[in-house]
Amino acid sequence: MTPPFAFECQARCRHTQARAGVFHTPHGPVETPRFMPVGTLANVKTVTPDQLVTTGAQMVLANTYHLHLQPGEEIVAEAGGLHRFMGWQGPMLTDSGGFQVFSLSQIRTITEAGVVFKSPRDGHLITLHPETSIQIQNALGADVIMAFDECPPYPSSQEAMQASTDRTWRWLLRCMAAHQRQDQALFGIVQGGIYPEIRRQAALQLAQLDLPGYAIGGVSVGEPPELIEAIVKATAPYLPDHKPRYLMGVGTYREMTQAIAAGVDLFDCVIPTRLARHGAALVGGERWNLKNSRFRRDHRPLDAACPCYTCQQFSRAYLCHLLHSKEMLAFTLISIHNITELVGFTQRIRRAILGDRFTEEFATWLTPEAASDPP
Repeated sequence: MTPPFAFECQARCRHTQARAGVFHTPHGPVETPRFMPVGTLANVKTVTPDQLVTTGAQMVLANTYHLHLQPGEEIVAEAGGLHRFMGWQGPMLTDSGGFQVFSLSQIRTITEAGVVFKSPRDGHLITLHPETSIQIQNALGADVIMAFDECPPYPSSQEAMQASTDRTWRWLLRCMAAHQRQDQALFGIVQGGIYPEIRRQAALQLAQLDLPGYAIGGVSVGEPPELIEAIVKATAPYLPDHKPRYLMGVGTYREMTQAIAAGVDLFDCVIPTRLARHGAALVGGERWNLKNSRFRRDHRPLDAACPCYTCQQFSRAYLCHLLHSKEMLAFTLISIHNITELVGFTQRIRRAILGDRFTEEFATWLTPEAASDPP
């Protein structure tokens, strides 16, 4: 019988470190490589769980910090946990709140004990320690929970980054001691900024703990794409080969393809729904502004090759009309398409790895000349 959490590698690329696998969780399998939509407040913005299933999404994220503020983890626990609370039956992951600590740099104080910050809602002081982060995540009940980490900004000095990475290690040990549920997998997070040796040391140190999975954090915090690629290449090879590897906060075509080539399995990003709320669709590696006048009389599907509900039922002209009319349906329809596009991109990579065609079919995104602007 397959254990509650296990990673099974099904195929490997002969020319890169890319692999196709299955991550088994209590709420079902996740076929990798895989893009995971972000549902910050226990919902993927403007999209229902049933609609989310049609996009091909298998695993969804929620945000510990935001759910702690509203509605509170105790209310989610009373409802039976995140899965029942939001009506999503597939695997789920909660982040630790570490990235939100990074983004609240103007209103927080970091010490060895943890972080104290002012609530952006009402200004009252909130304390978030490794132990409280785990307690909140245990109450929320996601399949995968993340260790509480410190996410320094870019750029940071090597000395500051080393001190921060060391603190993240000490916080991880406290997270492990606080973790109470066997049906939740605690992932450790590798920090280290842009410094390869710090990344390598942190990865090797975490690998000794034999955790259910490992994440690469501290990217997409301001550094250029080429540095993100260098960070991943300097980190992924030192993480256990028989465990899932998760690159946090990344969701462009180029970044995902490069990371998959380095051996990464899971990705998340707010890109698909955030772009949708600005009227932008992802089509064939490009971002299209559907408010543009060129779409007003364009009665073709958004993407004739896309299997999503939006592309099967509606035209570019209709989406343009909804946006100009400020109709919320536009955000739902474009989000459905954008999520389908990014999930489908990783599904196509998976099929290519299984068929030993990865480097041939995705050469455009593997070469240095590949465009870095569109996802």
